[in-house]
Amino acid sequence: MFNKLTVEDLELAGKRVLMRVDFNVPLSQGQVADDYKIKAALPTINYCLQEGASLILMSHLGRPKGKECDKYSLAPVAKRLGELLDQEVLMISDCVGEETARELDEMAHGGVALLENLRFYQEEEKNDPVFSRELAALADVYVNDAFGTAHRAHASTVGVTGYFPRAAAGFLMKSEFEHMETIRANPERPMVAIIGGAKISTKLKEIEILLTKVDTLLLGGGMSFTFLKAQGISIGNSLVDESMIEEAADILDQAKERGVPLILPFDAVIVRSIDSSDERRIVPNDGILDGWLGVDIGPATITEFGRILQEARTIIWNGPVGIFEVPEFARGTEEIAKLVANSSATSIVGGGESAAAIIQLGLQDEISHISTGGGASLEFLEGKELPGITALTDKYSF
Repeated sequence: MFNKLTVEDLELAGKRVLMRVDFNVPLSQGQVADDYKIKAALPTINYCLQEGASLILMSHLGRPKGKECDKYSLAPVAKRLGELLDQEVLMISDCVGEETARELDEMAHGGVALLENLRFYQEEEKNDPVFSRELAALADVYVNDAFGTAHRAHASTVGVTGYFPRAAAGFLMKSEFEHMETIRANPERPMVAIIGGAKISTKLKEIEILLTKVDTLLLGGGMSFTFLKAQGISIGNSLVDESMIEEAADILDQAKERGVPLILPFDAVIVRSIDSSDERRIVPNDGILDGWLGVDIGPATITEFGRILQEARTIIWNGPVGIFEVPEFARGTEEIAKLVANSSATSIVGGGESAAAIIQLGLQDEISHISTGGGASLEFLEGKELPGITALTDKYSF
C-alpha cells in the first residue's frame, strides 16, 4: 500500500505548487523527440490546475555537470508541454535567484512555468540545503511526480521537502509505486528479466540483485560484449568496458552458484563501422571478425529469448539489445518488444529506449506497465527504499 500523502490530500486552491517532474526526454534538432514522460505527468498537472493552483515545474535534462549549456536547456520541453496543455508555459531563464522570483511573480494565477535545468547547478545533485531552501521559497506546496529520479537524493527530490509542512506524491509516482510493488511483493513465476544497454557499469548492482530475484536473466546490448570477453571470447571492435571484465566474470560465477541461467546472445549482427551499415553479417558470438563490431542481437538469439519469454509469467525489460537509435540496428530491440507484448505474462518495461520501442510499435496497450524510471524501477524491484519517496510525508502522520 502506498502510505504517502498524494496531491489529492492537499489544499491547492490559490496556491503555488512546486512540482518535481521527470522531463529528461530526448531532443532532436531543438525539438522533443519523445514526449512520453511529458504526457505521463499531465494527469497531475491538469489536476492541480483544475483545483485552482498555479504550477512551477522543475526537472533536469541530460548531464550538464553543473554548468549552463544550451544543449541541455528545457526550452524545447516548455514548448511541447504548452502544446499538450493548449496553454502557454512560461519558460524561466534560471531555477533560483531574484530574477527567477521576479519572472514567477509576473505569471498570472493559474499559469504554468517551467524552471531551467536543475543540473545547471552542482548543488542539485549534492542535495545542497541552501539550494533546496531557495527552490522551496518559490512556492507554497510541494509535489513530487518524478518516479524516474526517486532513487536519487537530490535537492529537488529530497532536500526541498524539509522546507514544506507537507510533501506529497503525484498520480504518476503513486501509480508507479503500486505497479512495482505488486511485482516486488509477489511475482508470478517463472520471472524473467531482460537487461540491455551500452554500459555494464551503470547496471552492475542491479544485475547482481536481479540474480537473487529472477528465474532467468537475459543480457543483450553493448554490455553483453564485456561478458563475452570475460569468457575469453574474441569480440573484435565491439564495445567493451575493460575495467569491468573482472566484475562481469564474477557475475557469471554468481549466476552459476545460484543456479540462475544467465543467457548471453548466441549470435550478433556485425558491421565494419556504425556509420556504414551497407555491409552487415550475422555471425555466432564467437565469430566476430577482427576490425568488426557487434551492433545487434542475431536471429538465433531472438528465437531463444522468445522461447524463454513464452514460458515466463513475469517479465522485466530494461534497456535495448542493440544500437536502437540506428534503424538498421534496431531489429533485435523491436523483436524483443513484440515478444514481450505478445506474452501473457505480467510485463514491466522501464528505461527510455525500451519504452520508446514499445510506443513506436504501438504495443503500449499490450504491456502491463511502462515505467518512466529505468534505474528507479530496477532499484525498487531490488527491494531498496527510494529516497524521493521516503522523503514524502506519511499518509497517517496528519
